[in-house]
Amino acid sequence: MSKTTADNSPSGAEDQEQEELGAAGSQLSTAPREEPVSTPGLGVIGWVRWFWRQLTSMRVALLLLLLLSLGAIPGSLIPQTGADINKVQAFRDAHKTLAPIYDKLGLFHVYSSVWFSAVYILLFVSLIGCIVPRTWQFVGQLRGRPPGAPKRLDRLPAYTTWRTTADPEQIREAALALLKKRRFRAHAAGDAVAAEKGYVRELGNLVFHVALIVLLVAFASGQMYKSDGTKLMVEGDGFSNALPMYDDFKSGSLFRNDDLVPFSFDLKDFRATYEVTGPNRGTARTFEAKIAYSKGAYGKERPTTIKVNEPLKIDDAKVYLVSHGYAPVITVRDAKGKVVYHDAVPLLPLDGNVTSQGVIKVMDGYRNAQGKKEQLGIKAFFLPTYGGGDSVLSEFPALLNPVLHLEPYHGSLGVDAGIPQSVYQLDKTHMKDYKDAKGKQLLANLRPGQTMKLPGGAGSVTFGKTVKEWAGFEIVQEPGSGWALGGALAAIFGLAASLFIQRRRVWVRAVRGADGVTVVEMAGLGRSESAKVPEELGDLAGTLYDQAPGAVDPDDPSASNEASPASQVVPAEGAEK
Repeated sequence: MSKTTADNSPSGAEDQEQEELGAAGSQLSTAPREEPVSTPGLGVIGWVRWFWRQLTSMRVALLLLLLLSLGAIPGSLIPQTGADINKVQAFRDAHKTLAPIYDKLGLFHVYSSVWFSAVYILLFVSLIGCIVPRTWQFVGQLRGRPPGAPKRLDRLPAYTTWRTTADPEQIREAALALLKKRRFRAHAAGDAVAAEKGYVRELGNLVFHVALIVLLVAFASGQMYKSDGTKLMVEGDGFSNALPMYDDFKSGSLFRNDDLVPFSFDLKDFRATYEVTGPNRGTARTFEAKIAYSKGAYGKERPTTIKVNEPLKIDDAKVYLVSHGYAPVITVRDAKGKVVYHDAVPLLPLDGNVTSQGVIKVMDGYRNAQGKKEQLGIKAFFLPTYGGGDSVLSEFPALLNPVLHLEPYHGSLGVDAGIPQSVYQLDKTHMKDYKDAKGKQLLANLRPGQTMKLPGGAGSVTFGKTVKEWAGFEIVQEPGSGWALGGALAAIFGLAASLFIQRRRVWVRAVRGADGVTVVEMAGLGRSESAKVPEELGDLAGTLYDQAPGAVDPDDPSASNEASPASQVVPAEGAEK
C-alpha cells in the first residue's frame, strides 16, 4: 500500500520526468563523462589505470599543450646550437654564469632536450587516448537513432503547440518529410517524430584533435629529417645538390646524405631594381635570379626565375633567394707581369645601399720583385655609388658610380697552418703593409678598368671593367611541411565547426484529443543555451502549420465561424519558451 502511494506521489512523477528529460539530452556530446577521482586500492594495476585516466583527460591534454607552448619560448629567445652555433658560443662568452645553467637545462638545444621530448610524447599519447574512445562513441551515435520524445515536451527550453483537424498520421508523415528535407536525421518513434542535427560539431571536434596529432607528427619528422643549407653563387657559377657544395649546412638527427634531392642549377644572371626617386629612394623593387636547372643526373635543363618568396620547388626541396651583393673582377700580377689571380670576388653588404667589404687572398703563384714566394692579402671596400669627397658609404645600391678601395698586404696568410679561417677576414699577424712614396700605408681608390701598382715593382692589382653580381640561395628540405600545412588547415576548420555549429534535437508529437481534434506539440533541445534552437523550431513549426492549419477552439467565445484557418490557431505557450 505504501509502495503504491510512493510511486504515485508528486515527487515520484517529478523524478520520472527528470529521467525522461535527461534521456532526451543524452549523448549530445562525445566528451567523456566526468567521474569522481578516487585513489585506487588495487596495487600497481590500479595506479596504472588511474594514471591512464588522468593522462587521457582533456584537462591534462590542455595542460601539456600549454607546457609545450611555454617550452618553445626559450627555443625562440635563446640561441640554439642547431640553428647557429656561433651565436651560442658568443652567448657563452658573454654570460659566464648563465651558460652552465642553460647547459644543464638543455636550453641551447630545447627541441631535442629530454624535458621537451617528454612533454611532446605525453601530449601525443594524451591526444590519442582522448580521440580513440570519443571516435568510437561518435560512430555509435551515427549508427544509432535520436531518442524518443519525453512525455512532457512543454518542459523543454523551446516549445510550441496548436490544434488541427488533420489526422495524427498525416502530421507525423509531414513532419518526418520536413525534417529530412532540412537535413535532420529523423525517424518515427511511437506517437512522435524524433530528429537530430549538428553532428558536424562533434566531427569538427574530432578533426581538430586528429589535426593536432598530425601537426605533432609533422613537426617531429620535420625536425628529424630536415636539411637546411646555404650557397653563395656568382653569375656564371654552378651548383649541384651535394654536401661538399654547400657553404653552410645543418640537418636533423635522422637525416642521411642520400636523402638530398638530386638536382643542379647554374646562375645565369641576377638583376635587381630600385626606386630612384621619392621618399623610398633606394628601396628594392625586384630581385630576380635567372637560372637553368635540371632534375637528376641526366635531367633536361630548364630555364626559370627565382624571386623573393617565390622559390624553386623540386620534389621535397625548395630553393629560396635570400641575399645578393657585388663581386668585382680582380686581376693580380706578380713582379714579372704574370697573372697569378683572376676571379670575381664576392663582397658582403654592410648596409641597405650595399656598401660592401671583403678580402682578396692570393695564396699560390705570387713572387715579389726579388723572386721570393709570398702571399698577398688585400682588403677590399666597395661602393656601388660613390658620392665623392670623403664619403665612405654608398649613396645608392645600384652601380651608378662604382669605386673600389684597396689595402694590400704581403707575407703569410696563415692558411698553411691548417687552421680554418673566414674568407672574408684577413689575419695580419704575419703580414706587412705596402708603403707609398711618402712612407705611409699604400691605399688606392680604383674605378672600373684602373690598376694599382705595388711599390718596388712587386706587381699590380687591376679592378676589371666588369662588376658581377652574386646571389645567396637557401636550399631547404622539410618532408613534413605539407602534412603540417594540412593539419593546420584541418585544425582551423575543425575548431570553427565545433564552435559555430550547435548540436540540437527536435520532437514532433501528434495525438488525437478527447474531442477528436489533433493536438500537435513541437519541442527543441540544444547542447547549450542558444537563440538558434527556438528560432529554428519556430521556422519548422510555421512550415508544418501551413500543411496542417489550426482548428477553432470551442472554449474561445471570441472565435468566429467565418474566421480564416490562420486566425483560428490556439498556441499553448507560443513559439518560444
